[in-house]
Amino acid sequence: MKLTAHGRAGHGSVMNDENALTRLTEAIAKIGNHQWPQRYSATVKALFKLVAAATGKTYDEKDLRPLLSEVGFAARMIGATLQNTANPTMLEAGYKANVIPGSASAVVDGRFIPGFEDELNETIRSLIGPHVSIETITRDKALEVPFEGDLVDAMCAAILKEDSEAIPVPYLMSGGTDNKALAELGIVGYGFSPLKLDEDFDFMAMFHGVDERVPVAGLTFGVRVLKGFLENS
Repeated sequence: MKLTAHGRAGHGSVMNDENALTRLTEAIAKIGNHQWPQRYSATVKALFKLVAAATGKTYDEKDLRPLLSEVGFAARMIGATLQNTANPTMLEAGYKANVIPGSASAVVDGRFIPGFEDELNETIRSLIGPHVSIETITRDKALEVPFEGDLVDAMCAAILKEDSEAIPVPYLMSGGTDNKALAELGIVGYGFSPLKLDEDFDFMAMFHGVDERVPVAGLTFGVRVLKGFLENS
């Protein structure tokens, strides 16, 4: 979403209590610092029930955050699916150092848990105040499907064939997925990109980074799993 603040343009040397930049930065600071309430989907609950069973830790449906420490580096992505998120990502304002601009804009990447789109939008509106407007740049659905059925069974079997100690679990993905487009056609889809990674390999930290990569051994494991899945499903 794009946020735009309007104010009174003027010379940078004079007092200005209608500064568009001030209004905008106050709004995005509130958004960036907002603590969103926990909202647990059926998939998240299923994931952490399996994590608790595998680790012997307590499953408390009122607060699943303590179990994040049991999923290693994946906690960065999985933690983002326990509540709505909104992160300021872009800023644009001004054309000269000594000129107060009449407007300023920012882009916020907002993501909502299935069923909580209204909460995201209403909260953002309540945080930004009366001098900032909102424009939707891109909107998409929050997709969730049951972790069950022949396709899921085949995926789990393919993983267990290559790693008998594996524990297949479902999870929500905080990023985008082509399955949203397929769902419009009535097609139920799942993300299935198996990789076997060392415990100290922080794969999540590399997303969109300058050194994004996967180990060759992890990739060949995934090829074997996918081959078995396609041949036997």
